[in-house]
Amino acid sequence: MSGCLGGCSALSHGFLAAAGPVAEQERHLFLVVCGVLLFVAVPVLLLVPLFAWHYRLSNTDHAYRPKWEFSWGIEGLIWIPPAAIVVGLAVLLWRWTHIDDPYRRLPGGPPVEMQAIGLDWKWVFVHPQRGIAEVNRLTIPAGRPVHIRLTSGTVMQSLLIPRLAGQIYAMAGMTTELNIAAHRPGVFRGENTQYNGAGFQHQKFAVVALAPADYQRWLARAKAGRRALDASAWRRLSARSVIAAPVTFSAVTPHLFDRVVAATGGAAHSLSKARP
Repeated sequence: MSGCLGGCSALSHGFLAAAGPVAEQERHLFLVVCGVLLFVAVPVLLLVPLFAWHYRLSNTDHAYRPKWEFSWGIEGLIWIPPAAIVVGLAVLLWRWTHIDDPYRRLPGGPPVEMQAIGLDWKWVFVHPQRGIAEVNRLTIPAGRPVHIRLTSGTVMQSLLIPRLAGQIYAMAGMTTELNIAAHRPGVFRGENTQYNGAGFQHQKFAVVALAPADYQRWLARAKAGRRALDASAWRRLSARSVIAAPVTFSAVTPHLFDRVVAATGGAAHSLSKARP
């Protein structure tokens, strides 16, 4: 039995187990749409076998003898419910397009500023306000909004943190934004969902949400390190490779994110040009 239900554990890592306001809104919309689909599907699933059984060949007492004439009732059933469903879904789509806008700032005070750079096959997260960086790990404070600017130092990437936010693309020479927050401390899965070569399946990372006091202590430890993300370290990091464990840099080349965006502009995807 445990083998048959093993795949159900995936539900605990998706937006159905939302751990932040953005994923909660996405879950709510998903449930509403499921309810609409059930409104459409359930009558069909119930009536088709019922009609088939009632008008079965052996039931000679209820032979099907249709009267071919116009019926306002039938016409209403054919057109009004589908039209109402289309209008209702259009209203939902318009409303939730604004609610789930990844650029929309979240309530809860000034956000923590972050920068994400997608590489082959790793993610680099820069804390510009602190001058530190992480590779394949994103540490954030729980209960506080986080504003992330994204780009790619190579081909197109797609960042997904299912329990905190939906998918958003990152492209070389361009920037986009994402706002997330975690209600409580925890560790959440993140990954690249855009195929980008042989190491694609390894481009995953952990989002670590810490309590405010623990987050401040983590910042102090990270800043006290001796590893710097300078030009030499960036050349090694931006080469195609899979790292075995997350790495923290206590210092970062100034304006690294903007330099990567500028260096990869004009559809240039060459790693040799993506150097600060």
